[in-house]
Amino acid sequence: MAQHDYQFVSVEREGRLTVITLDRPERLNALHPPAHHELAGIFDAFARDPEQWVAILTASGERAFCAGNDLHFRAEHGRAPMPASGFGGLTARFDLDKPVIAAVNGLAVGGGFELALACDLAIAAEQASFSLPEVQVGLGALAGGLQRLPRQIGLKPAMGIALTGRRVDAEEALRLGLVNQVVPGDQLLTAARCWAEQILGAAPLAVRAAKQAMRCGLAYADLAEAIRVQDELPAVQRMRESSDAIEGPRAFAERRPPRWRGQ
Repeated sequence: MAQHDYQFVSVEREGRLTVITLDRPERLNALHPPAHHELAGIFDAFARDPEQWVAILTASGERAFCAGNDLHFRAEHGRAPMPASGFGGLTARFDLDKPVIAAVNGLAVGGGFELALACDLAIAAEQASFSLPEVQVGLGALAGGLQRLPRQIGLKPAMGIALTGRRVDAEEALRLGLVNQVVPGDQLLTAARCWAEQILGAAPLAVRAAKQAMRCGLAYADLAEAIRVQDELPAVQRMRESSDAIEGPRAFAERRPPRWRGQ
């Protein structure tokens, strides 16, 4: 899909960085089925593109990152199929080894919070807040929120958020480990790009191997088994067999910056 064909999202490519911006500020960037499918296609393209190594997911406006499902659309049109890759084309996407950074500019409610949880890093503006209010309207945060939240911050804090539907502000989110950094709103994308640049300075296949090893390791309660299995992971094998695995030590020995090729 060409960039000008996007209706609900904008996409900018800055070198090896893809910046994806939810663009429905009039609906607090709530997502409806057409937006979900558009995002699914965008993340598909990002995953396939060998020239794109890191993505930032953010949103337009200052009020909301994403207010979850667009309930007005659902009331008018009824339920519609979600893409196989989940809410926002991301929450059920378990095979993406490239890092995705959430730049949360405001409210992250319900599915919007689940989107942030599905990202690998999260940077929050000072005015950002997070909540899973589904229990207050007789529903559940079933796009991964109830599974990711306790894995990321522990069971008791997660229960306190999910069972009450209360709102967590940016500073509490930082203390809980939900976000990596809190910055003034006008510095949000600058901070997110700074994190992206640090990742882009590393070997891309090594970055993907690290992400895959950590993600897959969470499936094993036994540490020894998690360590054993990581040697069999496709991303780890690609890293070990790559030219970058030769370039890194060579550049170190020659005291020069490495020239990563991603192969």
